[in-house]
Amino acid sequence: MELFLATRNEGKIREIRELLKGGEISITSLRDYPDAPEVVENGETYRDNAFKKARFFTRWTGKLTLADDSGLEVDYLKGRPGVFSARYAGDGGDDRENNRRLLRELEGIPREKRGAMFRCVLALVTPWGDEEVVEGECRGQIGLEERGERGFGYDPIFIIPRYGKTVAELSIGEKNRLSHRGKALRKLKKILKRYIGA
Repeated sequence: MELFLATRNEGKIREIRELLKGGEISITSLRDYPDAPEVVENGETYRDNAFKKARFFTRWTGKLTLADDSGLEVDYLKGRPGVFSARYAGDGGDDRENNRRLLRELEGIPREKRGAMFRCVLALVTPWGDEEVVEGECRGQIGLEERGERGFGYDPIFIIPRYGKTVAELSIGEKNRLSHRGKALRKLKKILKRYIGA
């Protein structure tokens, strides 16, 4: 059976493919459908946004659909940027601009007050109306500068303290073992077995 990923984000697609490999799953995504419509992510929570995308594209494709919404929650900023993580620097902003804005807002804040958490919500919707949701979290802290060439989003400024590295300095195997999305996908993999014998 085919699993459709309701995302154009190449980094997310790569991570999901890596974590779900080895099963009888054929994976496609919005990158395979350049003319697919946009879904406005205007929900108040990650869960709202993930289900909005999954429900829409299940109807649009007729396929089992997985959608992700995730974000970075910084303790000092009372949980910001949260659901606005992808567009923190404004519409049209990119990963680097988001990172720079966050680093500016934390300028002068000591390391012990720079705690943060990545959170991921995955929504799975079937064409026959079943719905599943799983979540994953990863604690760390915001660094003082961008480091590392791997990953995407806030990975270059998010430090895993026990490794002393940013997520962008980890191998994909290390990242998938530790990350919020990796934790959520391992939960999802068990659920997928009920639907496609993954």
